[in-house]
Formats: sequence, C-alpha cells, structure tokens
Amino acid sequence: MKQIWLVLFLSGMWACSSPTPNQSAELKQGIVSVASPEAAQAGMDILAAGGNAIDAAVAISFALGVTEPAMSGLGGGSQVLFAAAGRSPIVINGTTLSPAATPVDATKADLKYHTRSTIPSTVKVMEYIWKKYGSGQLSWAELLAPAIRYAEEGFELGIFRHMVYKKYESALKDSPYYSSVVLMPDGNIPGPGDTLRQALLGKTMRRLAEAGAEDFYSGEIAQKIVDDMQQNDGWINLEDLQNFPEPKELVPLNIDYRGYQVFSQPPPCGGWTALLMLNLLQNSHADQLQYGTEERFFRLVDALALAHNDRKESPITDLVNYEAAARKKLSISYAQNLLAASSSTGKSEQVEGGETTHFSVVDRAGNAVAVTASINAYFGAKAASPELGFLYNTYMDDFFLGEPDHPFAIRPGAMAYSSMSPTIVQKDGQTVLVIGSPGSARIISAVAQLTQLWIDNELSIEQIVALPRLHSVNGRVYIENMPSIPHEWIQKLRDRGYEIAYPTYDLMNGDLNPYFGGIHAIAKENGIWAGGADPRRDGVVMIE
Repeated sequence: MKQIWLVLFLSGMWACSSPTPNQSAELKQGIVSVASPEAAQAGMDILAAGGNAIDAAVAISFALGVTEPAMSGLGGGSQVLFAAAGRSPIVINGTTLSPAATPVDATKADLKYHTRSTIPSTVKVMEYIWKKYGSGQLSWAELLAPAIRYAEEGFELGIFRHMVYKKYESALKDSPYYSSVVLMPDGNIPGPGDTLRQALLGKTMRRLAEAGAEDFYSGEIAQKIVDDMQQNDGWINLEDLQNFPEPKELVPLNIDYRGYQVFSQPPPCGGWTALLMLNLLQNSHADQLQYGTEERFFRLVDALALAHNDRKESPITDLVNYEAAARKKLSISYAQNLLAASSSTGKSEQVEGGETTHFSVVDRAGNAVAVTASINAYFGAKAASPELGFLYNTYMDDFFLGEPDHPFAIRPGAMAYSSMSPTIVQKDGQTVLVIGSPGSARIISAVAQLTQLWIDNELSIEQIVALPRLHSVNGRVYIENMPSIPHEWIQKLRDRGYEIAYPTYDLMNGDLNPYFGGIHAIAKENGIWAGGADPRRDGVVMIE
C-alpha cells in the first residue's frame, strides 16, 4: 500500500508540475522565483542591468504590490532574510506597528476598514535594504520603474489571481472606501487575461520614485494617508508615520539539521515554530522520512501538530527579548520532551484567515534574499485613499481583543504576531536553499515540510514544490488530495484522536490547493541553481 500511494502522489506531482522551462542554470547566473510573472520579470530586468539580489528584491516587491494586489503592497509589511555570498544570513525585521491611538478596550466591532490597519513598513524596509545592501549601480527610481509601468500600462491577470478576485468580488464591490482602485474601469473584477491598469497607484509610485521613501512617512503621501484616516475614523496619524522606526537588523534563529544550518525569522515571526518542527523530525533517521511512506506520514503529522500546539499553548511572548526562550525551544531536549509528552491532539477553534506573498532571489555572486510580504488578508482592509490607490492592511486583526493581560493584547505601538517564515539553508557556509510561503499558519507547515523533503529526499526543488502537503493543528489534520491517502492511514489518525479535514477551496488548481501555501524557492542542486514556483498560484521561475 505504501508503494501504491507513492506512485499516485508522484504521478500527480508530474501532472501538476509548473511548466516553466529551463529551471536550472550555471552558478554564475541569477535566478528568481516569484508569485507573479510580471514581478519576476522586473527582478530579472534589474539583475540584467547590473543590480544585485537586493536591488532585484526591491523591484520585485513593488511590482508584486501592483500585479498581485490581493496579497501585498505599499500599505503592508515585509520581512527580509538576506545572506551575502559566503556569509551567514541576517534578518531585517520589517514588522508593522499598531498606531499610538489604538484603544486597549477595542472590540471586534471597532475593527473595520481603516481601523484594521497598522502602520505600513514595506516602503521603509525596501529603502533601507537598498541603501545598505544594494549594488549602488541603480537608483531608487530605476527600481520602482517596472512597478510604475505595470500600474500605468497594465498587465494581464493570471488565472489564480482572477479566482481570488472572484472569491472576494462582493467584498470589493460592497466596500464604500475605494477598493474599486483594484477593479476594472466599469467597476467589475478583471477576468483571466484581462489587462488591469491602476493609474492612481502609478501616480503615487511616481511620486514615491521622485521624492523618495520619506515622502510616504512625512511628505505629501503621508499627509494624504492621514487625511483619509481622519475622514474615515482611522487611527493612524501623522506622528505615527513620522516616528515609524528604521527596520532593525537581527540575528536569525537557526538549528543544525543533519549537517545543514537552517536559518529563519525570529519573533514576531513564525520561524521558531518551523525550526521546532524540523527538530521534532530530527529524532527520525532520514531513511524514515522518505516521501510517500507511511512512517513519514505519521511522523510529519505529529511534528506539525506538536509544534503548532506548542506555539498556541506556550508561545514566545516577549517579541523583543526572545533569545533565551528561543534557545530553549530550539534545543534537542525540548523537542524530545514534546515527543515524549505527545500532546498533539488538543482541540480548539481554528482560525484560518490571512494571506501573503513570498519570493526568493539569488544573484550571480551568490547573494540570496528571501522576502515575505503581506497586507494580511486577501485585498487587506478593502479600503484605500481615493488619492493614492493602494489598499491598507489588516494586521490589527491579529491582536487579542478583550484580554488586556494577554501578551498579544491590542495596544498602542505593538508588533502583531505573525506566521511569516522566510528561511535560508546553508551547507559549509554556502547558501543552498532559499524558501518561504504565504498562507497564515500553513506558512510554517509548508516551509518546514518542504525543507525536510529537500534535505532528506532525492527530489528536486521543482518536484517537491508540486507535491501534496499536510497541515496539522488543534487536533485536526488537513490533507491535500486526500483521496490518494490509504484508508487505513486515515483510520489510524482517527484512532489516535485526530479529526480529518479536506479543505475545499474555490481557488484550487486541479488537486492542488492554495490553502496549503504558495512556496517560491531556489536551491543549489548538483552545483547549479534550480527553482520551484508553486503551481497552486501564478508564480514562475526565471533565470538569467
């Protein structure tokens, strides 16, 4: 039966693999894996013009905000993991912050449209990494030029992005707060292949290109944000924008997994949980974790469940001074104790909101960047300034309400707890894997299981990105392409106290379900770079 399931999954894998040709290249060439082909091309144009991976990342980020408007944009936040060639990675913590006027007694009813937004960080993060780590060969305006072109001249919408529009059509049309900025001129959603133009956003980005990032926080753009907030009961004021701090550089969390150094994003992000999952799997020999086997299936379910349960029941609560807590949780003894306790099936309500985007870049010199960016929910707050053309985020939704003593309680100046987990893997001091995903808590599950697959299995990054995935949390196992799982395995899960879920999603691409993430990854395989773009979405791999 194990062999039958493996054949079914591998045959499905080939049927669903991304059709992107030429997925590998000589080491001296640059490579990108990005969630929209337009943004991928923006990155390639920058690399071809002499830019490095950071320059390309800035161009990709702004282009994604135009071409994938449901996921990220000027109104959101970005987390960056950067490894210069031959060096250990560094974190650029691009968390957003709650406004100073945030009421500590806010209720769910208070969070609507403008009040759902934290202070955006993306523009400041992109300027910071460009100034400090860019090549110096390209100007800020040159990096924004592709995004401006896509906004003004338009781009053809892909099928996944159309399906997202279709799912949220009513919410976009019903919003009285100019979410029409991402619709067609007649007020309808764009269809697959339609050309979407965003002239207002293009105008804002031209201003940003000319005046610099500071304009977003203290200039003309900032004042328009504040005017819009004041007119619509939002909490962000001019002082919030002017006083928004510079991004902080941090040391990433890391573990050794079978001789590979795995680096991921520290709190407020979810990297520690992804690393804990890997430690929970480290108790097994690599031969026990081969894809398609019954042994891996059950070990993976337990590892995901235990780590997610630990994140819920025993989170790292200090999002600033977290080092001691993270060191404890990432010790081998901590993982062994969790496995011995086996408290992986506790029940509670599961919240499944949230969306994001992720892209990975490696340049000719071997500099590597993993960036996860978001406006938190599909199309964020479904609200925009009538003068600016970008959607606000919904990170205020991620705070705890009505629990003032909770470590993640809603309050002024706070960082929202996040599942973002951009990850870089190194071997002997050299980067060999750059990976990340969107998908709320499924980010953590997707990053951990694909990192394990790539290290422990003789499968390429392109192959593993297209394999069906699992997610296990709160006593429930979410299975992609469940009909392929042997019935006796499902029954064993139920006998052990797990509930089984097969998420139905009207954004599915065949048997593959974007609920389980959207991995965009780059890996060094047999001495050359290869890429994987998740076939669940519209992304592509491009190579110089």
